[in-house]
Amino acid sequence: MQREPPPFVWAAPDEKNILNWNYLIRGPPDSPYAGGEYHGVLMFPPEYPFKPPGIKMYTPSGRFQPDRKICFSMSDFHPGSWNPAWSVATILTGLLSFMLSDEMTTGSVNTSEAHKRAFAARSHSWNLTQSRFRDAFPEHSTPELRDVPNMGEKERGIPDTPSPSTPAVTTTTSTTATSASSTPVSTPLQPHAPVVFAPPPASSQSAAAPAAAGVNQTSRRANAKDESTSNRVAPPQATGWMAWRHFIYEKWQLCAVIALAVVVSRISTRA
Repeated sequence: MQREPPPFVWAAPDEKNILNWNYLIRGPPDSPYAGGEYHGVLMFPPEYPFKPPGIKMYTPSGRFQPDRKICFSMSDFHPGSWNPAWSVATILTGLLSFMLSDEMTTGSVNTSEAHKRAFAARSHSWNLTQSRFRDAFPEHSTPELRDVPNMGEKERGIPDTPSPSTPAVTTTTSTTATSASSTPVSTPLQPHAPVVFAPPPASSQSAAAPAAAGVNQTSRRANAKDESTSNRVAPPQATGWMAWRHFIYEKWQLCAVIALAVVVSRISTRA
């Protein structure tokens, strides 16, 4: 009941007797009971949940006789149709549905819609005169009529109280985004634009000019050296006697030393 209260109903156990539950029913806006506040009691037997409760409505409504047991399928008038799985919320939802119908039964009365609307208009002021209502629902015993936790807004997809932290533009933005995403938009493919490299600023060009000139001059010198080296023609290789002649010509100092050593060795041997 407290976690997920059903629409238009609320209930709380009696502090003196937990088997008795006081309930409030608010008239739905599209019914002759619109604006009405109806106080009653559920009287559970000690064998609950295996036996159904007795049900009364205290507030005059033009539908049920005040302070008299009501006969319908979830009350103790029909123990054979009782389901032990039915909770307080289920019973009160069934009672509200039965209240909105025109079925006549024990504890009901037959009145016009005008009478029902008249009873609804003065229902809260009548409840304030009853001590059992004030004891059971002190938070509702105010001059202004207060709503129950669920006034049926959740069933219509509307929150009970708007969140102050959520701006109104959020809904508009999400709706616009949803409509925009649901509408396909075909965008023609655009060719890639050519890449253009812009020249650096004049200041950077003037600052980089001396360095670039030095690098270019060094690279030219290196290239000239490589060209001169590559343009040299290797001398023809000598063969045969020419090779020996060339060797003796280049090594004449060594040959002279060898010849001198031979002459000195012969003279010393003769002596």
